[in-house]
Amino acid sequence: MTRVYLENMPMKRESKAFTDSLYAVLTGAGLFDGSKTWLSGLSGLAFKFSVHKRLLPMSVSAYGQFGTEHHRAIDNLAIFTQSDGGRTRHETFRRYQLDAVQGVKETLDRGIGVIYWIPEFGVIRGYDDEDGIFFVQDGWNAEDQIVLYDNFGLNFTPFWSVHWIGDKVEVPVETIVLGSLRLAVEDWDTPFKTLPDREIASGKLAYTYLLDGLKSGDFDEGGARYIIDTFWYARREIRDYLAAAIQLLPELKTAYTKYAELTELAPAENGARSFTAEAEYLAAAEPLEHAAMEHIRKVCADNDKPEQHILPRWGAHAPR
Repeated sequence: MTRVYLENMPMKRESKAFTDSLYAVLTGAGLFDGSKTWLSGLSGLAFKFSVHKRLLPMSVSAYGQFGTEHHRAIDNLAIFTQSDGGRTRHETFRRYQLDAVQGVKETLDRGIGVIYWIPEFGVIRGYDDEDGIFFVQDGWNAEDQIVLYDNFGLNFTPFWSVHWIGDKVEVPVETIVLGSLRLAVEDWDTPFKTLPDREIASGKLAYTYLLDGLKSGDFDEGGARYIIDTFWYARREIRDYLAAAIQLLPELKTAYTKYAELTELAPAENGARSFTAEAEYLAAAEPLEHAAMEHIRKVCADNDKPEQHILPRWGAHAPR
């Protein structure tokens, strides 16, 4: 019986769950040596912003179809990736489950962790054939969670998702930065990424859903706090990412300045305000971010190279 356990796979929840998981996997495998903020920016994940009308906590991870969103993020890093997932109610789930379990074990055998929907996302860092279990980190606790092979993919949501990472190719960092900016503009311009469902808005429309939800008084308070805290954390990530990216693209200074001004509106780290006060600060943040994104759009246009645009391998399509 085989047992594999990757010691160098520390995951800590700080950013979006997928970003935290991706950072743990890439750094553990020696495929990325920058900061988590740099990874969040280069992948475009920092710019993803989605809100449910009732401000449910699932909003933060509901930024689109995971296969499309995450493949494009990792493609932009010039790293090979594969994924699988779907609805656990499907008759074929158990067959896909068997293949996924084997794929996870093979990846761990190569010394690379696997990103797994718990939910939210976490990292599979090892397995033990004798007990038929995976060791999973959720980023909140140092202790591993245990997932039986037979329970792989089963959780309180109706779907499952697993993401494998492979090798990387060398691409100029400036190209990756420009790719991340194009992804950011596309996210900002796309109002609905989970069509036909229109209960969740993305990009600039997410501001409207968030502000309208707070003003309505009929919203999930825990979800609202999670969305808002994640919002401010992401804006600090974007600010710091742009500050570093200016070294490669000085014309980003205006966008950086707008985000720096925007983050001055945020509460102190781990701070909190009343939802009424938050709505006022978020309303002030919106035009600043709009101005920053319009400048980023101009930077993309001025550096347009169609062959560098990151599209899914089978082309772009409407979310479904």
